[in-house]
Amino acid sequence: MGGSVRDVQSKEELDIVIKEGSPLILHFWASWCDASKQMDQVFSHLSTDFPHAHFLRVEAEEQPEISEAYSVSAVPYFVFFKDGKTIDNLEGADPSSLANKVAKVAGSIAPGDPAAPASLGMAAGPTILETVKEFVKENGSSHVETQPPSGLSDDGLKKRLQQLVNSQPVMLFMKGTPEEPKCGFSKKVVEILEELKVKFGSFDILSDTEVREGLKKFSNWPTFPQLYCKGELLGGCDIAIAMHESGELKEVFRDHGVELYDSNDAKVSEPSVGKGGIISESTGLSSILTSRLERLVNSSPVMLFMKGKPDEPKCGFSRKVVDILRQEKVEFEGFDILTDDEVRQGLKVYSNWSSYPQLYIKGELIGGSDIVLEMQKSGELKQLLIEKGIAQKETTLEDRLKKLITSSPVILFMKGTPDAPRCGFSSKVVDALRNEGVSFGSFDILTDEEVRQGLKTFSNWPTFPQLYYKGELIGGCDIVMELHNNGELKSTLSE
Repeated sequence: MGGSVRDVQSKEELDIVIKEGSPLILHFWASWCDASKQMDQVFSHLSTDFPHAHFLRVEAEEQPEISEAYSVSAVPYFVFFKDGKTIDNLEGADPSSLANKVAKVAGSIAPGDPAAPASLGMAAGPTILETVKEFVKENGSSHVETQPPSGLSDDGLKKRLQQLVNSQPVMLFMKGTPEEPKCGFSKKVVEILEELKVKFGSFDILSDTEVREGLKKFSNWPTFPQLYCKGELLGGCDIAIAMHESGELKEVFRDHGVELYDSNDAKVSEPSVGKGGIISESTGLSSILTSRLERLVNSSPVMLFMKGKPDEPKCGFSRKVVDILRQEKVEFEGFDILTDDEVRQGLKVYSNWSSYPQLYIKGELIGGSDIVLEMQKSGELKQLLIEKGIAQKETTLEDRLKKLITSSPVILFMKGTPDAPRCGFSSKVVDALRNEGVSFGSFDILTDEEVRQGLKTFSNWPTFPQLYYKGELIGGCDIVMELHNNGELKSTLSE
């Protein structure tokens, strides 16, 4: 190790180092982000102070597989490992917090030393510290994110992004232009689209920071390039390559009527039928295949014919419908049409619907991703599920909150999860509870805006985290830490 920073070139390389079990600090950065550059200086100096720990860097947008594995959506971002496990993370330009967390993982410089701003000062020196502090001051926050702090609350930006992703049937958001790509990943996707003779539009995200950062949240996808078809995200470079190699990318374009340079390529092959049984004059399907399709569409009250499996969708449209059904808390079965070409082609004729996914409720075709999305937005999908006896009318928000706060004797409503907190206050409360040996449940309020906002009113407590014991609010971070420091936390949570 010896006090140096090393760049990671692949996820496999990173996994090998993690498995060694030594203390490891991973810095996700971007060459265009000033905050990343400033924090990288601190990071480099800390590696000198803690020579027995690994200090690794990942360029977030150049290593999308690693970035996605650790849910990186802003830089600078740090992940801390010990004994082969992720134990903490830090988002933003906060040198003191970085030094403290490094010391916690790798050990203080000398016994009895404070965890870090002292060691940080020794390592980095006043010049670098002042530079970082000045940068933070100018940006108004100690946590400099690449995403705009207001998220996508700006309706104008939302509308603009929606218009952009729908501006062409196939739309590529990339670094540079198709004629002059500015990164290898963007260049690879352009080559794939040109090989398939697909007409596509493009947008150079390097030319517009608002679009660049806004699209990451809009699509819930932290890296570029991003490839869209009919307004739906297909994925980044890795997914585009995998779909192209399997032939699925061309199928997606065909199924959604995307125009190709060579019109002959766009012809969808007719279903292979007639393997047995009487051929129906109305559909051209054999009686055996028709019977099989009828059984399949009725095999579950809610049946989704899709590309891939619910846990591993193979196209963005299938993933969208899976997400909608899960948001509606609907139990459903999936059938991977990629595994059975007879069903894949036959169902197009049987349902008179030429693309996938196809959603059926009680044996009746509802439609594809566009229709399902529109029905969800209008509330029609929920109403249909209730009418068909598949879903029950929802309880009130108050009833839901009461059920949540009593779902565990001790429950923490926090940002992130106990193993990966998304804010320092949540992390502190988790540490305090674990230090006291208290078992507790948790709820990530970042995953449910209704709960996040509703709980503020319900508890008359405007911030998070919030800790509850037997359905009663104990308080937030300050109160929990005061109880912990006074030795009263465990007794309070066991009365």
